[in-house]
Amino acid sequence: MASTSPTKLRALYRSFLRELPSRPLSEKSRSPLQARIRNTIASKPATSVEQTEQFLHYVKSQRIYATLLERYNPGMGMDEEERVRLTARRVGMNLPEEFAPEGSDGSSGNGGQS
Repeated sequence: MASTSPTKLRALYRSFLRELPSRPLSEKSRSPLQARIRNTIASKPATSVEQTEQFLHYVKSQRIYATLLERYNPGMGMDEEERVRLTARRVGMNLPEEFAPEGSDGSSGNGGQS
């Protein structure tokens, strides 16, 4: 294969960076993953560009998959009680408020009489 243009490699590297989670500017300039990707692309320019593009496509697909999973399964990270409440609201109902007896704070409910 002919030599790979630096412009193409730079574009691939930037595409990888776009797929990674953004980092605040106050931290180190590069995460370990960013540094590893940069070193791999810089040290092995003879590596197949098609293989690199295929891996980039895989990374993009994984990001999209995670986004869709969160969008269409909103109850994934919820506890059971919250999921039941939202399910009831979805069909137009509200759950009744839970009964809390007056003596639920630890005191007996009989007003001190035995």
